[in-house]
Amino acid sequence: MKRKFSDRANWRRILKKSYACVPMDEPQFRGFVTLYRIHELRDPLWKEYNGKRMCLADRGYLWMQHFPKGEHFVVTTMFDDQGQVVQWYIDICKIQGLTDQQVPWFDDLFLDIVVLPTGEKLLLDEDELEEALEEGEITPRDSAMARKTAARLMDLIKQNKFPYFDLSLQHRRMLLNKLGWDKSPI
Repeated sequence: MKRKFSDRANWRRILKKSYACVPMDEPQFRGFVTLYRIHELRDPLWKEYNGKRMCLADRGYLWMQHFPKGEHFVVTTMFDDQGQVVQWYIDICKIQGLTDQQVPWFDDLFLDIVVLPTGEKLLLDEDELEEALEEGEITPRDSAMARKTAARLMDLIKQNKFPYFDLSLQHRRMLLNKLGWDKSPI
């Protein structure tokens, strides 16, 4: 199981970035929201879904992560340099935590959900989850929890009851303004 940190301190592709972590305690969201703005990088990050190639990380892109308290998932919203959503990426995780330096992290349980602005939904890496279970990297209980969490989230998404699509847009505007990032050049 891989531990992933919101500040992406070891992401070698990135040469210059801005990072912020904001604790939030609102009726609609309790937890941490992180912002990761890419200023300079070695080369853009591209991904292909169903034959369509998309840029996920480039100069001026902003990645926002929601770490909801008490949940087994983390939502990453990737915005392009124009502020448009590229995708929502939902990592299913065993636990979340916070380093001594106040950097949120999560232990990844392999299953991921991608939602594109077109409404297309993809459940990814079921094979990785199965392989981790077979190799004893995770327990049957971890696997069952990952599948149950993913199914619950897919159901919420299908019913248009997954709040993070709207929250990501609201929180982006609010936090960029609060941090003064909306006035700063890339």
